[in-house]
Amino acid sequence: MKKKIVLIDGNSIAYRAFFALPLLNNNKGVHTNAVYGFAMMLLKVLKEEQPTHLLVAFDAGKTTFRHETYSDYKGGRQKTPPELSEQFPYIRELLKAYGIAHYELENYEADDIIGTLSLKAEQEDFDIKIYSGDKDLTQLASEATTVCITRKGITDIEEYTPAHVEEKYGLTPEQIIDMKGLMGDSSDNIPGIPGVGEKTAIKLLKQFGSVEKLLSSIDEVSGKKLQEKLREHEQLAVMSKELATILREVPLDFSLTSLEYNEPDDERVYELFKELGFNSLLEKLDRPAQEPAPHQQVNYTQASEVTADMLGEEASLYLEMITENYHHAEVAGFGISGQKGTYFVPAEAALASPAFKKWAEDESKKKSVYDAKRTMIGLRRHGIELKGIDFDVWLASYLLNPSESPEDFAAVAKLHGVSSVQSDEAVYGKGAKRKLPEEPEYAEHIASKAAAIDLLKAVCLEELEANHQLDLFYELELPLAFILADMESEGVQVDVGRLKEMGEELKGKLTAIEQTIYALAGTEFNINSPKQLGTILFDKLGLPPIKKTKTGYSTSADVLEKLAPSHEIVEHILHYRQLGKLQSTYIEGLLKVVDADTHKIHTRFNQALTQTGRLSSTEPNLQNIPIRLEEGRKIRQAFIPSAQDSVIFAADYSQIELRVLAHIADDEKLIDAFLHDLDIHTATAADVFHVSQDEVDSHMRRQAKAVNFGIVYGISDYGLSQSLGITRKEAATFIDRYLHTYPGVKEYMDSIIREAKEKGFVTTLLQRRRYIPEITSRNFNLRGFGERTAMNTPIQGSAADIIKKAMIDVAERLEKEQLQSKLLLQVHDELIFEVPKEEIDTMKQLVPEVMEQAIQLKVPLKVDYSYGPTWYDAK
Repeated sequence: MKKKIVLIDGNSIAYRAFFALPLLNNNKGVHTNAVYGFAMMLLKVLKEEQPTHLLVAFDAGKTTFRHETYSDYKGGRQKTPPELSEQFPYIRELLKAYGIAHYELENYEADDIIGTLSLKAEQEDFDIKIYSGDKDLTQLASEATTVCITRKGITDIEEYTPAHVEEKYGLTPEQIIDMKGLMGDSSDNIPGIPGVGEKTAIKLLKQFGSVEKLLSSIDEVSGKKLQEKLREHEQLAVMSKELATILREVPLDFSLTSLEYNEPDDERVYELFKELGFNSLLEKLDRPAQEPAPHQQVNYTQASEVTADMLGEEASLYLEMITENYHHAEVAGFGISGQKGTYFVPAEAALASPAFKKWAEDESKKKSVYDAKRTMIGLRRHGIELKGIDFDVWLASYLLNPSESPEDFAAVAKLHGVSSVQSDEAVYGKGAKRKLPEEPEYAEHIASKAAAIDLLKAVCLEELEANHQLDLFYELELPLAFILADMESEGVQVDVGRLKEMGEELKGKLTAIEQTIYALAGTEFNINSPKQLGTILFDKLGLPPIKKTKTGYSTSADVLEKLAPSHEIVEHILHYRQLGKLQSTYIEGLLKVVDADTHKIHTRFNQALTQTGRLSSTEPNLQNIPIRLEEGRKIRQAFIPSAQDSVIFAADYSQIELRVLAHIADDEKLIDAFLHDLDIHTATAADVFHVSQDEVDSHMRRQAKAVNFGIVYGISDYGLSQSLGITRKEAATFIDRYLHTYPGVKEYMDSIIREAKEKGFVTTLLQRRRYIPEITSRNFNLRGFGERTAMNTPIQGSAADIIKKAMIDVAERLEKEQLQSKLLLQVHDELIFEVPKEEIDTMKQLVPEVMEQAIQLKVPLKVDYSYGPTWYDAK
């Protein structure tokens, strides 16, 4: 088989991927869109090209030998967005996982490395494929070398052979250099001859063949003005050609043989995709079944009944549910570990035991568990109210290792040095094959978990105390788990009839919009088909195509938004898509999860998932019902009180993260604005633009608002430019002016980075930690990500802690005052209650008072509330 080498321009492909895909994040907050696009391209190349040899070349630095010729070479290029910079270490990690060589060399560009290797490969009779987004590389095309240039996206490729170069430009690949010498290249800041564009350059080269022959025959050029330009800028043309010429004699310290490609490290690829959150790519991996790791056997007794002697005054309890959704899962069995030993008890025996029920419901009998919320709900479904929980391994481990996302109990145990538990996958299987085996096979597994809880409790308590996190655990997270269990069990009442009615209304609107679109298009077609839609928009209606994909024109949301001013059909298509998503995801999606008997939805609150401490909601996600669109907001009309004489009551913190920022940064101007209850965005705009608050217009306020909230999330000039539709230079200027206006914020940002570098972590006001190993990375890009994380985590995390504290305090007051009002949902900075009408006046006073006193800051916390017959009316 003939040898085939693929050479990839790493920087170029990464840039293409970053700008072609929307910003994506994994659960650690790392941007991943460039890595994802790079991975997609890499998988395509490996599948289609099946190379025997492979290398990815990177630029080594900002300066190269070309800067000696022309100091402004590549001058004017904007700084790489930090959202992209932080992804390069992961791209290199991706290449290592796939066993792909990558290389960079000081003073040279990736193009030069590729040019040198392609020449060597031609001399050694390789087939060569080059992948890049930079057309400069087309000069390397030859009978053996095909240059694949990405177009608008990543996988949409145009292949340049000598024949294709001839067809496209009427030139040879070597003459591409001459063309650049004449017309220049704005992307690389190669000047060329002023006023000479591509058409003129091609015309001249067809006549004279090269820059040198042209310059020696200027008198033969038609047009005196052009002759004058050529004479005046003769040296520029020579220099520009030199700059555009790819060097093919780079001193490389390796041979082509070392670039032989074998196969990826499947486990390393799997772990990387898992870390980055590439679930769709994970599904494509063909992982062989893992042999269960050897583990220490646990001595346990298989009991057929539960006795008081087994349980004692203090014990560890583990409840096993085999299915993923614990709201409907049947209990498979119990592990109990106490002073008398470790036991496995079948589910039926324990649930039918009066002794077990009495012990479980006795507050004075202390229980250590794994995932208190899940355990409480599992037992509650069988009529047992678990009380006396004084330790939760899952929550403790989360506080100690918030960046870890262990898959199961065994992974959590290993984090803390306990290896006596097998993985659930080894015992029950995975995915569709997951099932409960014969009892003897899983009895030891469940018992081993109960025994491990004892060991883990001692280890975790010691670490929590060393971290000054015992209060965070015992006064915040553990009591919150009990409240969340009650909220999940209670659920939220749904007006199924209203939800179905809204579904019919949406169908009607979709049909009407459909007909409008058909009328504007002059024909009927499948609006949901990107290919058919592209034909209508770009071929029939003649709109300018912005992006192309492998299958045709791109009709993604960002493309349509740019096209909206061009034709009225586009706005209708965007609206059609929005309503279609509401119909399928939220109307039909919610109807699928409504309990058939109670007409309630029981969402699941994830307490130990995010690194900032914020709660998230799944199965279904009730925190994410879209409310920017009125039709989306109206979905909240279907959420109603469960009792006829009750209302839905909503209370939310006003600008809590900015208030936390004012407190932590101790900035006088920010604090003063909140103390005087000013509109913070107007006040910021007035300060930054040096005008009175009366002179602040809506445009100024919008910019100030974007920066105010952006600062909380470590915004960059690139991020701000994207959100405001301004240049990066304008965005950078605005951020600089903001930080100059609020010196306390600037000092906070500098000091928190110093602290993170010294300690390796940052903390919230209530001592929640986030470890940031990236902050001391030698890699500039990774270090930049760590610095932004250090700045925003204390703010976001403290806001999350405050709302959690408020939930606990409100629940205590409701119980103390024996009120019937119930907490139903938490949606970020907002709490949703069901309130009997006779308690409305009490709640109007109680809820804001408790929430505003949850924690004392240098600025007041402010809570707004509203209520009505539905969740929609409560806002």
